[in-house]
Amino acid sequence: MAKLYFRHGTVGSAKTLNLLAVAHNYRSQGKKIFLMKPDLDTRFGKDRIKSRAGLEMQVDHLIVNEMSLQGIDYAGISCILVDEAQFLPAKAIEELRQITLHWDIPVICYGLRTDFKSHLFEGSLRLMELADSIEEVKATCYYCNRKSIMNLKHLNGVAVYEGATVELGAEEKYYPTCYSCYRREIQNSIQMKANFFSH
Repeated sequence: MAKLYFRHGTVGSAKTLNLLAVAHNYRSQGKKIFLMKPDLDTRFGKDRIKSRAGLEMQVDHLIVNEMSLQGIDYAGISCILVDEAQFLPAKAIEELRQITLHWDIPVICYGLRTDFKSHLFEGSLRLMELADSIEEVKATCYYCNRKSIMNLKHLNGVAVYEGATVELGAEEKYYPTCYSCYRREIQNSIQMKANFFSH
């Protein structure tokens, strides 16, 4: 039976670059791959998967929340690669799991584990529950040399701890941080806000 993989990392950990490298390796061997991503990811164009290093590929299928993935013909495909999997609903993750069973095709999902409030995304939670293999794509904290495990949202360098869970952005909006630096920056931001309103 083919496996379901979840490769997670913080912002800036080169997850998409990793995905594109895997896609290139399959194609260089003459094998067919199938690229998917959520339709809400429009940062680099709706039908493109693009890394911050500049590499990009055409998407084969945009995943829309209410649409099923079961009606697609996956015959002849050697691997399915999914970018930004954290934004998928649990139902889509379950369907990807079923694809590994019915079509015997490995599915590799890349995405964030948690949001900037430190909570698991719906898609990431279901992947943590169903994936055969869970791997971390490591990156370094923006503030120190420890491994990053958190995604710190900021506005002009000042931590933000409120707002919508899903808000697209890269380094201009999110920093990869260790927990210690994440906690410090959030506390500093809370203190700054308290000081502002006390005057």
